[in-house]
Amino acid sequence: MNSKTFRRAGGIALGLVSGLVSTAALAQIRIGIDLATTGPAAAIGAPSKNAILLWPKEIAGQKVETIILDDASDTSNAVRNLHKLVDEEKVDIVVGPNTTPNALAMLQPLAESGTPMVALAASAAIVEPQDAKRAWAFKMPQNDSHMATILTQHMADNGVKTVAFIGFADAYGEGWWREFSKLAEVRKLKIVAAERYNRNDASVTGQVLKIMAAHPDAVLIAGSATPAVLPQKTLVERGYKGRIYQTHGIATLEFLKVGGKDVEGTYFPTGPAVVAKQLPDSNPVKRVALDFTRRYEAAYGEGTVTQFAADAWGAWMLIANAVPVALKSAKPGTPEFRKALRDAIEGTKDLTVPQGVINMSPKDHVGLDQRSRVMGKIQGGKFNYAYGG
Repeated sequence: MNSKTFRRAGGIALGLVSGLVSTAALAQIRIGIDLATTGPAAAIGAPSKNAILLWPKEIAGQKVETIILDDASDTSNAVRNLHKLVDEEKVDIVVGPNTTPNALAMLQPLAESGTPMVALAASAAIVEPQDAKRAWAFKMPQNDSHMATILTQHMADNGVKTVAFIGFADAYGEGWWREFSKLAEVRKLKIVAAERYNRNDASVTGQVLKIMAAHPDAVLIAGSATPAVLPQKTLVERGYKGRIYQTHGIATLEFLKVGGKDVEGTYFPTGPAVVAKQLPDSNPVKRVALDFTRRYEAAYGEGTVTQFAADAWGAWMLIANAVPVALKSAKPGTPEFRKALRDAIEGTKDLTVPQGVINMSPKDHVGLDQRSRVMGKIQGGKFNYAYGG
């Protein structure tokens, strides 16, 4: 073989090796993560990130790479991150964001790119009504309707007759108002005041004075993370003595720290994982919830599990359950795989995650039922099991 032939053969061999390396790289599953690890929603995003850092590095024999970006609790940043993940990083699936406005802003570009998303934000508006863009969106947190059902039942069972509402002036607050007002009517609870506030407001004194003038038996605060503390602190400072309820969006350690004694006695609906150790043994989610709790606390300390950490672990379980099905029809890194992964997630049946049992369908991209929530109570500066499940 002359030198020219040798160079040609060597070039072909190198090309084949390069092609094999490229193919191997494509076979790696890439998961793009958008979280709010700074900004007003950081108390939600931080435990989500902690859970994601515990994810295994392989699914069904395929290596998994995660690319984590911070949206700083800002919608524009979230959309920018999404384009980076989809257009530049060529991810197979997106997990996050943590907040409803950011998730809603992502729906159109996700559908246009044909990339599935498992949101860690709560509002049902992310997945309902199912249409062309929402066909690519799934979410881990329970719908507000799940949580409002057990919350209003607790109110009715404990003698509450009149209720005031104060919630975020955004999709989260509106979603809760829609579900709560509907169920309050069913439970014969009279809503005597309804107020709104912004996540970054420094004062809600005006709203609280209107609420107190209505003399409600209980107040529901529809906020999340540390911004949900402000109305409660103001109510306590103004001498309100009735029951105070919050939503599942408060289950962060920062809420407890910022709220301090002012949030003692608060009732709130929550996923089973937040109070896993105290669940009755009959609870169908307890074993999986406890397994996650032990993993998470081994890494981050006793009493560190939150709603949002459990949701992020559930997202991993959902994806890991779907990947083997998707691999039967396509390889990672391709549009065909993204579509197959979307279809496999939509076909999820009887998957127990730390927050419930998932049964997806083309019309239901959450898949949770009454097994996904219990009532909790803040006592001794901790989240405790109170009722249900």
